[in-house]
Amino acid sequence: MKAISRRMFGKTAAATAAVAASGVSLPGIAFGQTEEHKRLPLGFPDGFKWGCATAAYQIEGAVKADGRGQTNWDIFAHTPGKTRNGDTGDVADDSYHLYKEDTRLLKDLGVQTYRMSIAWSRIFPEGRGEPNPKGLDHYNRVIDELLANGITPYITLFHWDLPAALPGGWQNRDTSKAFADYAAYTTKHLGDKVKHWMTTNEFVCFTDLGYRYGQFAPGLRLPDGPANQVRHHGILAHGLGVQAIRANTSSDTQVGLAENAGVYVPVIETEEHIAAAQKATRILNAPFLTALMEGKYIDEYLRHEGANAPKVEPGDFEAIGSKLDFVGHNVYAPEYVRASDSPLGFTVEPHPKSYPHMDSPWLNIGPECIYWAVRNVCDLWHPEGMYITENGASSTDVLTPQGRVEDIDRLMYLRNYITQLHRATAEGYPVKGYFLWSLLDNFEWADGYSKRFGIHYVDYKTLKRYPKLSAEWYKTVIAKNAVV
Repeated sequence: MKAISRRMFGKTAAATAAVAASGVSLPGIAFGQTEEHKRLPLGFPDGFKWGCATAAYQIEGAVKADGRGQTNWDIFAHTPGKTRNGDTGDVADDSYHLYKEDTRLLKDLGVQTYRMSIAWSRIFPEGRGEPNPKGLDHYNRVIDELLANGITPYITLFHWDLPAALPGGWQNRDTSKAFADYAAYTTKHLGDKVKHWMTTNEFVCFTDLGYRYGQFAPGLRLPDGPANQVRHHGILAHGLGVQAIRANTSSDTQVGLAENAGVYVPVIETEEHIAAAQKATRILNAPFLTALMEGKYIDEYLRHEGANAPKVEPGDFEAIGSKLDFVGHNVYAPEYVRASDSPLGFTVEPHPKSYPHMDSPWLNIGPECIYWAVRNVCDLWHPEGMYITENGASSTDVLTPQGRVEDIDRLMYLRNYITQLHRATAEGYPVKGYFLWSLLDNFEWADGYSKRFGIHYVDYKTLKRYPKLSAEWYKTVIAKNAVV
């Protein structure tokens, strides 16, 4: 069959060439490019920022270096049965020591920005109290290296690695206050170099997945009332953190967060289904992004939770609703919504078993969700600016003997998502930049090292980095400021 296929292709190619030479055109076949076709690359606005994203516990390793304190993820990962193959972040990519090499990877890509996180327990090993100068010195060196290479740091203060010494973790309201103190100290000492700060990353992952479902650190399964209070302490920490950053940095500092709000896509782009998707965005994100943007818990959420609703103290929502300079949105997979006669006016459609996904079973492919992530947030709440603070895909990457990874599935995913992001910018939505997840393969939380999201392959035995085909493609996108 293979030989026949090759012969058939050869005949087809020869016939096509003959037709082209004769000047006759065939339907659906273009033998040249008009000026219009040459302009087809989907260009982004001047000044659009391209970057990559990582998180401290996922790449740094060096968990006992230079006074770093223990975190919830150190304990969780070392608890038998909690992570795939018992993997931990003890070494990860050793970016703590190899940060200059990783900066060279960023520079070679041509990115203008890098989203990274700071390990709270490197600054305050006990979560509060005496700061650790060696931790601050490390991040000064990392930031200096980035700036020396023309790369602007965008820093997340909390990406799930909570100092273990804080009593009760996020069950304790005092943890929110400790976060504000950490944010104040860190931004005061780094704010002369760093002008873009994000408070927290993905509320649902460090609250619900950690305290309600037990999938992430600390691995608890609390009932609804206490779990909802954990949620409240998470968004309170964000709000107090915004206030602390404002009080300790200059007026040109930009403050936001990185949130993975549920993305609700209309099943058909008609007025009724678009309205249903926006209702779903507001109501189903009520505990987190909606509360921040509206400065309150909306009635639908409070009615749904009843006696389990979070307890709110005076002044909480003055902090939680603090003005943001931008909203960061981590976008991976869609949920599809249709208008219905349900009490809420919409229905979320389940994914069929045949729905396509990447290597991670949860990573359903739906490129249009990145457009609707932007449109829904902007139409509902009109933020001054937005960033896609994460977007990427896991793949079953294989390193060839020649040191290559031909990750055409990841490239397909990225090309289609970024094309849909272009739609949002072309329609005038205020998207300022895009951070690809991730620069490197890394410790993927409960999945350990079994899932690879990087555009650089990491050999975990040698820690050598190899650019994948997706890195080559992304470099071209950045150079052209357009989808290619």
